[in-house]
Amino acid sequence: MTITAQQVKALREKTGVGMMDCKTALNESGGDMEAAVDWLRKKGLSKAAKKADRVAAEGLVGVAGDGTRAALVEVNSETDFVGRNETFQTLVRTIAQEGLSAGGDIDALKAKPFPDSDRTVGEEVTEAVSTIGENLNLRRTEMLEVPDGVVSTYVHNAVAPGLGKLGVLVAMRSSGDKDRLDELGRKVAMHIAAVGPLALNVDEVPPEAVERERAVYAEQARASGKPEAIIEKMVEGRMRKFYEEVVLLKQSFVVNPDQTVEAAVKEAEGPVGAPIEVTGFARFALGEGIARDESDFAAEVAAAAGR
Repeated sequence: MTITAQQVKALREKTGVGMMDCKTALNESGGDMEAAVDWLRKKGLSKAAKKADRVAAEGLVGVAGDGTRAALVEVNSETDFVGRNETFQTLVRTIAQEGLSAGGDIDALKAKPFPDSDRTVGEEVTEAVSTIGENLNLRRTEMLEVPDGVVSTYVHNAVAPGLGKLGVLVAMRSSGDKDRLDELGRKVAMHIAAVGPLALNVDEVPPEAVERERAVYAEQARASGKPEAIIEKMVEGRMRKFYEEVVLLKQSFVVNPDQTVEAAVKEAEGPVGAPIEVTGFARFALGEGIARDESDFAAEVAAAAGR
């Protein structure tokens, strides 16, 4: 039978095992997914395969940069203890460095050769499952770059240089003083870490978010019984307030709430010595969006006691 790329990808995502091993396992198992998992376990990849269904929502966010570009990665583990493991920290730090040349593409990053190893980055993560003893997952990556300027980085509550539970990148294009530009970028990155904007500018706010807010505001306004022309003006006023809350450049700057981020960037053009354009940002908070298992501690204790 023919094994499809979709089947191989599904088995890889389920077990964390390399693509070739997954393809071989499916061929040997006639395309049966569960049998393929068992085949991998029998062939020495058992630890990775057995742990593959465990929820991995802890771990570390890693940041790496070289001035005009920077990368973010998130590598998850099952418990927060792993984040303090030096082996795991070295793994995440190395993966973040490799992320600089992966262009923000998670599959490209996983396929890159891992330094000083005959394995890929993805295979190295799988190998680390056996060493560290928990399910691990290279979940996502992002990379920002500017032709002239800086990509500033910030890690909140860092457990080690470039490693923590929340990482931010800010890309700023400018021909001005790079040290002053990076100082501004770090402040903007700290703002992003604290506030968590939805988009860089109004045009980049997801359309579904705009439609949802408009619908809510329109319904609220109609409840007042006012004419449609007045309702439309009320909605537009509330949408302006919405954008001020979710758009980075429109937000009040946490460093100086009396001015917007946009105004603060404009003001910094004097000391920097050239125009500044914020071209993008990225923010990774560890485990965001991952459905975590809700455990009943009392039930677990009772089960352990044989009740």
